[in-house]
Amino acid sequence: MERALNGFIRALRLAGVEASTAEAIDAARTLALVGYDDREALRASFGVVLAKSETEKSIHDTVFDQYFARPAEPAGKSQETEAEENSSAGDSPETGDPEIDGLLGMAAGGGGDGGGSDATRAQINRAATEAGADEIRFQSQTSYYVARTMDRLGIGALEARLIELLNRNRPEAQAEAQILADARDRLRRMVRAAIDRRYELYGRPATEQFMTDVAVNKAMAQIGTSDLPRMKAAVARMAKRLAVKHSRRQRIKLNGQLDVRRTLRANAGRDSVPFDLVFRYKRRDKPRIVAVCDVSGSVSAHARFLLLFLHTLHHAVTDLATFVFSNTLHDVEDLLERLPFEQAMAQILRDYGGGGTDYGAAFAKLEDEYWDDIDKRTTVLMLGDGRSNYTPARIELFREMADRAKRIVWLATEAPGRWGTGDSYMLKYLPYCAQVSHCVTVADLERAVDEVLEAY
Repeated sequence: MERALNGFIRALRLAGVEASTAEAIDAARTLALVGYDDREALRASFGVVLAKSETEKSIHDTVFDQYFARPAEPAGKSQETEAEENSSAGDSPETGDPEIDGLLGMAAGGGGDGGGSDATRAQINRAATEAGADEIRFQSQTSYYVARTMDRLGIGALEARLIELLNRNRPEAQAEAQILADARDRLRRMVRAAIDRRYELYGRPATEQFMTDVAVNKAMAQIGTSDLPRMKAAVARMAKRLAVKHSRRQRIKLNGQLDVRRTLRANAGRDSVPFDLVFRYKRRDKPRIVAVCDVSGSVSAHARFLLLFLHTLHHAVTDLATFVFSNTLHDVEDLLERLPFEQAMAQILRDYGGGGTDYGAAFAKLEDEYWDDIDKRTTVLMLGDGRSNYTPARIELFREMADRAKRIVWLATEAPGRWGTGDSYMLKYLPYCAQVSHCVTVADLERAVDEVLEAY
């Protein structure tokens, strides 16, 4: 596979297109058939082979245009400026040093920022690759990779010659030094344009991924408004990853395991001719979740991301009931389905997030109106800090709910060291939970939801 195709597929993956190894091989075969000559045909062909959705098609087209674009001439260049540059290039002296003369030729052929002949661009791109520019991660590294690329091009010889000329006092030496300095600057601009392009392809997506990793490992209570768009995208990717993982597990289970004993018994009556295989299948329940979320002020940030997670997982969790409470329990499933998520959450927090938290009252209403939603196929997913403002804990209702459900999983927003202190009932609820996880970050939520789905 050609280096150019390798780089393009790497840029696609960094941008979010999940191009598999098999698809990369298909792309190599496509390139062998189509070639580079017809750019639009190659663009369309790669789009068919490498993009699997409308979103990926849009990303593919953008990355293709960036990766295979010819550097543009600087905006607003006048004919006089171009003529002056060409004149200056034509006056480039022959120094007798092939390395310096080669650099002068590259700079003269550049014509400005990002321009130049195909040979010049190819030479700069090779030098940038040798300098490791494909590993750029942050924009602050640009100057470093420009300097490394210039070194690979042999700029040291030109600068040594420039210093030698500047140390002479003769006018002709100063004139030649000025020409060399202009050539060096033009070459540096061309290299800078090449490194900037590498940053857009490889560095910016890596920077975004780094910022997302920082955000998903930040305490949810500390996530600000500016982080929400990045967090929504991160939660969507997490949910997609879990949905793919658990749908794959289900397909594997459906294949069954060979039941040797029943196979031998089934074929014994006809001396195993023909030979029929008998498989043993393990029944898998579809995930059924009842989510009960505390949306009081101290827990609202955690509830926002758990509900976003669950509703992004709607393909994997088709049977989901969602309740929120502070002092009274409310069914919000219809609200979340009808409205955009952020608008629905704003209304939930506005209408149901006020008042003192009362776990006992929430369990009582769950028993009165929604008890039939909980059976032996149901995982009850509790989210809260277990603090109930000294109202009755209603342990008997919680115990009965644990008996009715497949299991209760509690996502605790407080550290274990604070359980049972003050008005916390966590230690009273703890014996009836199959699992209690301390969830501080979105990454913690992903692990907890993954474990819930594993139970099915």
